[in-house]
Amino acid sequence: MKDKSSIGKRRAAAIEKNSTGYNARREEIINAAAQVFKVRGYRGTKLADIATVLGIDRVSLYYYISSKDEVFEEVVTAVVISNTEHILEIRDSSIPVEQKLRDTIEHVMNAYADNYPFLYVYLQENLSHVAPNRMEWASKMREINRRYTQALVEIIQQGYDSGTFREVAPAGVVANGVLGMVSWTNRWFDPNRSQVTAEVIGRGYADIILDGLSKT
Repeated sequence: MKDKSSIGKRRAAAIEKNSTGYNARREEIINAAAQVFKVRGYRGTKLADIATVLGIDRVSLYYYISSKDEVFEEVVTAVVISNTEHILEIRDSSIPVEQKLRDTIEHVMNAYADNYPFLYVYLQENLSHVAPNRMEWASKMREINRRYTQALVEIIQQGYDSGTFREVAPAGVVANGVLGMVSWTNRWFDPNRSQVTAEVIGRGYADIILDGLSKT
């Protein structure tokens, strides 16, 4: 068996070369890993499980990914960035503010289901206490989280400023309440088992929150 450090050097060289063939195979492996995570759970998944699904040995797998943490971080980073870009577009759009808040709630709930269990595992991560080799990633994610939360605060403030929402509490308090409500689903919602879909949950939560903010 080849030494992992040797494979690591080959992997780093291949990533730096940025070849289309290598990137396509790596993406295929990451997608396969995501499916294994959905079935076995993040903590219950080993690299050997991913290799088995792909029909390759672990040494071949190491040429493309170094660990399940790497897969997790790559998938989560892409989704969290996408979600943040989405809410920024909603914030800056001309649609009614009630629709902005509804779209935000429903979108993030659907993202949890579409990327299960990655985002739920991410929610449980303490980004202030990670291994030294993950500190740079954690710092980047904290900044993205801050931007997302701030955009939600600004949407709610738009509702206050326009007179559309009742000013029940400071916009930051309401925003964190909204995030807490949808994030708590990590404790009980599994899209593979739940009889209630993410769409139903998202619509229901949006109704509750908008009814609470409504002036009528």
